[in-house]
Order: sequence, then C-alpha cells, then structure tokens
Amino acid sequence: MPGNKILFFTDFTDDKVGNFARGLKYVSGPMEVVEREGVKVLRSTARSTMLIPVGRILPQRFTLEFDILSTNPGINDQLVFEGGKDRDRGPQSAEVEWSPKGTFILGSGQNAGTSPVSIPEAMQARLVGNVAHIRVLMDSGYFKMYVNERRMYNNPDLQFRRDSVIRVEVHGSEEQPVFVTSIRLAESETDVLYDALTAKGRWVTQGILFATGKADLQPESQPVLKEIATTLKKYADLKVLIEGHTDNVGSAASNQTLSDARAAAVKAALVGDFGVDADRVSTKGLGDTRPAVPNTTAVGRAQNRRVEVVKQ
Repeated sequence: MPGNKILFFTDFTDDKVGNFARGLKYVSGPMEVVEREGVKVLRSTARSTMLIPVGRILPQRFTLEFDILSTNPGINDQLVFEGGKDRDRGPQSAEVEWSPKGTFILGSGQNAGTSPVSIPEAMQARLVGNVAHIRVLMDSGYFKMYVNERRMYNNPDLQFRRDSVIRVEVHGSEEQPVFVTSIRLAESETDVLYDALTAKGRWVTQGILFATGKADLQPESQPVLKEIATTLKKYADLKVLIEGHTDNVGSAASNQTLSDARAAAVKAALVGDFGVDADRVSTKGLGDTRPAVPNTTAVGRAQNRRVEVVKQ
C-alpha cells in the first residue's frame, strides 16, 4: 500500500528541458530532462548519480516508488538505491540494484551470490521499452519489493539505512538510455480507516491510483480498496461517500469530469470486485475545488490527487 504522507515527489513537469531536475540533488554523470513522446522525463546516458532529499531522517515505515523506462536489457544495474549520500553496503546498509533481468542486494548480510531474484524472460521482454513500476515498502527491518505486480523480495530482516537522503544511480548508455519518469517517496502513517472515520469523519488516501488523466484503476490500488471493503463488511451500519479530488492541471471542467469518473470507478470496484452493497456507497467528484495543499509544486499536486472516504 503506497505511503499516504508524501515526503518527495517529481514527475519532471516543472523542469526545463535540457536541465537537471530541480527537486533532486545532482552528484555526477550525464543526466538531463528531455521530452519523450510529449512527456518530460529524466534521461541517463551513462552511469549517473543523484540524491533524493527527504527533508529529515527517513521514517521507519515508508514506501519508495520509481517509474523507469529501460531501452537496454544488457546492463545489470540500471537502477541502484541506498540510504545515505555515500556508498556503504555494510552490515547496517543495504544497496538494491535492479534491471529488466532481475534484482540483487549488496549489504545487510546480502551479496550477489545469495540475493539475486531473476525476472522471467517473458516478463523481461515486456519491461524493455515500457515503463516499469518499482515499489519498495520498508517497515523497520521488513523489506518488500515489487516490479509491476511481481514480488521480488519479502525479507523480514533487512537493514536499509535511515538518512536524510537516498542515493540513486541510473545507468544507461548513449545508444540505449534509461529514463526515469517519476519518483515518489512517502511515509506510511498507521491511520486506521474506521478509527479515522469515527474521530474525523473522513479518511484520506493517495493509495488509490489511476492511469494518468483517466479513471482506470491501477493494480496497486487493490490493498486500499480491500481495506475499505473489509471495514464496510465489518461495520454493517456504516455508509460512506467516496470523494474524488484532482490537482489543477487542465481545465476545471475536465477535472470535474475526471473526479466524477474516478469516484464512480472506486465504487464500481468495491461493489463488483469485493461484494460491497451498492446502497452503502455514494460518490462525488470535486475536481480541483478543494486542494489539501497549494498546487504550486509537484509534491503539492501529488498530494491533491487523492480519494477521500467520508462517513455518512
């Protein structure tokens, strides 16, 4: 389940083509923002290093997500990340390395001989040339990692260094660059749905994800949808309103239509996939009319793209 308190986010929409991404800290290597098929992305054409600024020491419970587009199946360490600004790989610091062929971990008792997890060849073919969604959950020492919907690790005892930055390496080549399309880091606050509804009357989540500009639910939304459905089934007298909210990109009319459709899609999934009584769920789209924070930054816009569950 994606963390619900965003610590860092970029999709490079605020960056200037030809420059390095403003929100990240540059360390070394050829990286620049380019436009690819009408979308701004960060391109690496050799081994490159940058830092994700956290703003404070990483919490014990967080999620880290990368969207990576690889055009090169041959490089083994196309995405590398580790807590702290310098490479450590020691007993208290794990470095994670990914490519379309698989993953491995160096440090925290792991090495290239004990930690590799391969990706099946059929899946490798789908990853090269397409955006891969890489998701990590850290909960104290518990480490989970997914590539798209395939689980790579479920390690209950991995030491990922908590620091105020995360070092990231992206390794492409001139002929076959690697593109980063977004990075999201969020703290996972333990805010129980029913308790929040009882205390505040509403529960806010960025864990229900949609295709960009569409109302198509992403597979990563399933844990949050399941939590809502489980709560409704447990408390038979509970009725909820599903509110859809957007950022302010695009016209007010299009955002209103999109938020209506997204709220309806959540209800449809709760009813169709989880067996919730349709009479207990209503929907409302609010477009960009109620931002939780200003829409002036990528982080703010990400925070405003949300679903709220309101007690009725």
